[in-house]
Amino acid sequence: MALDADVTLPPSAWRDRRKPLWPLALLVPVLPFLGFAVWRATGDAWAWWLTPAIVFGLIPVIDLLLGDDRQNPPEEVVPQLSADGYYRWLTYLYLPAQYAALVLCCAVWAGDELSVAAATGLVATVGVVNGIAINTAHELGHKRERVERWLSKVALAPAGYGHFHVEHNRGHHVRVATAEDPASSRLGESFWAFWPRTVLGSLRSAWRLETSRFRLRGRSPWTHRNDVLNAWALTLVLYAALTLAFGPVVLPFLVLQAVAGFSLLEVVNYLEHYGLARQRTAAGRYEKVDPRHSWNSDRTVTNVFLFQLQRHSDHHANPLRRYQTLRSFDTSPQLPAGYATMIVVALVPPLWRRVMDHRVLAHYGGDRALANVHPRARR
Repeated sequence: MALDADVTLPPSAWRDRRKPLWPLALLVPVLPFLGFAVWRATGDAWAWWLTPAIVFGLIPVIDLLLGDDRQNPPEEVVPQLSADGYYRWLTYLYLPAQYAALVLCCAVWAGDELSVAAATGLVATVGVVNGIAINTAHELGHKRERVERWLSKVALAPAGYGHFHVEHNRGHHVRVATAEDPASSRLGESFWAFWPRTVLGSLRSAWRLETSRFRLRGRSPWTHRNDVLNAWALTLVLYAALTLAFGPVVLPFLVLQAVAGFSLLEVVNYLEHYGLARQRTAAGRYEKVDPRHSWNSDRTVTNVFLFQLQRHSDHHANPLRRYQTLRSFDTSPQLPAGYATMIVVALVPPLWRRVMDHRVLAHYGGDRALANVHPRARR
């Protein structure tokens, strides 16, 4: 069932019905503590799989039961809604919970003999927390306030993905839904083929963007003001501190959870623009980004957990809008389920193509030439 029709209510009738639900976004970094408590009580390895099970099992079920919420805030209330510190502090509070979960899990890794199943679950648990933290960093990194931009880097540090701060804002948002964008997946491209292309391509792009910024000013990029270098430095400091606290034994754990974390980000990147393409204008330039160039979802629960990342169409059209003000548009192509479900589907290429390829073609009226097609699939 849908919670609401696609409607923008008049200012006098509008209220944020999800306001009491937004603190649920802080549940994910708390889940490792639940896993720890169950593990201590039972000694069973499955306790460390509670976090991924809840995120990719329970949440999709609740999403299915609650359906969509397509209510849009009227523009008259957006300034007041944007200025409400309640929403801002929720993003801030994710970070101490994220770091507390990381420290707890490092202590478990260093202090106990874990079975392979428990160790793998521990990596998956922290990977989920720090992967979703990249979404919090995404929300903070788009803002003009200096403190929020630095908090974005802090949230990225555990996953070792500080260059995302540069590449996403100045690379992906410029090139989105084009063949030049390493973070836009192509029709017929599996996630497993997309992963190395986006990980390496985004890294190269971030470095080029940031070094070009300094060279245009006649300055060396090897400075603490370089946003790629200072973000990576935060990771080095964090990992060094954890190594001093728990010993070198945590280093493999930190590397593995970082790969799991940024891979979660990249599977989300994969599904957000799959097969979508901006067309060339008569002048040879790409058309302006609009809500047609991102897959959208109004699933209620996942939107709460991800600070409305699923309203991705409005985010790309208006990247400075705060998450609580993002809107749903009829022109946006719609995913058949929320991100928590679609992430699992994306990991199984035949299932993904069965679910998504015909939706891409339908979005373009059956004309495959209008889509962003993987060269191998084109051949």
